[in-house]
Amino acid sequence: MELRAGQVAVVTGAASGIGRAMARRFAAEGLRVVLADVEEAPLRAAADELIADGAELLVRTVDVGVRAEVEALAGAAYETFGAVHVLCNNAGVGSGAEGRMWEHDPNDWRWAFEVNVWGVFHGVQCFLPRMLASGEPGHVVNTSSTDGGIAPLPTASVYAVTKAAVVTLTESLYAHLTAEGAPIGASVLFPGPHMLRTGLWESHRNRPARHAKSRPRRTPYRSLAEWEAAMAEGGREVAFTPVEDVAEQVVDGIRAGRFWMLPPSEHTDAQIRARARSQLDRTAPTYLEHFILDHE
Repeated sequence: MELRAGQVAVVTGAASGIGRAMARRFAAEGLRVVLADVEEAPLRAAADELIADGAELLVRTVDVGVRAEVEALAGAAYETFGAVHVLCNNAGVGSGAEGRMWEHDPNDWRWAFEVNVWGVFHGVQCFLPRMLASGEPGHVVNTSSTDGGIAPLPTASVYAVTKAAVVTLTESLYAHLTAEGAPIGASVLFPGPHMLRTGLWESHRNRPARHAKSRPRRTPYRSLAEWEAAMAEGGREVAFTPVEDVAEQVVDGIRAGRFWMLPPSEHTDAQIRARARSQLDRTAPTYLEHFILDHE
């Protein structure tokens, strides 16, 4: 797809992190941008920054887990701009689950699925019919993660399960769009290849009352800074990918019609090969053994 000034991009989870970087990048290309996020104050700060740079925006506070709010977002976008060309279903949360899977609070799963999976599905169902009806070229980018999308990190298993679902959802969407002969592409985004400084670590700040934990956490939530400090104390240096690099990968991927927005990484490629080998050989997932041994 050719990106041109005057087109319209919708970005959920746009108040911070990857979403905010994507919104900045689209605005720099001259696109009009619809910013959506559940967190009002940071969303307004992101909008003020872009407006100061001359961007043309529509700003809406939206909980993507609530279908009516996503429907209202789509209606506002078309009422304001008359079209949507790029849809980035990017909003996501960490679940805050603790312990083994059989010990998890079911509400951790409900909340993570509502945002990470249903939020993507709501975006597809509320925007795609109008995008298809326009007959114009377009593109949908769904944010997954190498955690789950490639292989799970068992200590974040709820998140991993949701992000694996996003990959399959997007593969199916690609097949459906292709079968329709639609001028709309689809991509699954794996931000990286390294860690990212995003608000995902503090997702609990936006947890809705309807999905409140049914029992208190056994341990306090740990921030990214605290986790990074603990890694440093253990002598392990953590590499980070700037969110601006991820936004650049998205723009390049849309232009190239690239389905797998997966940056090069020896570690990730090794995981892909190990998992595929396990499936082909019908063997146990021994590619997770290093994790099991390190965390016993």
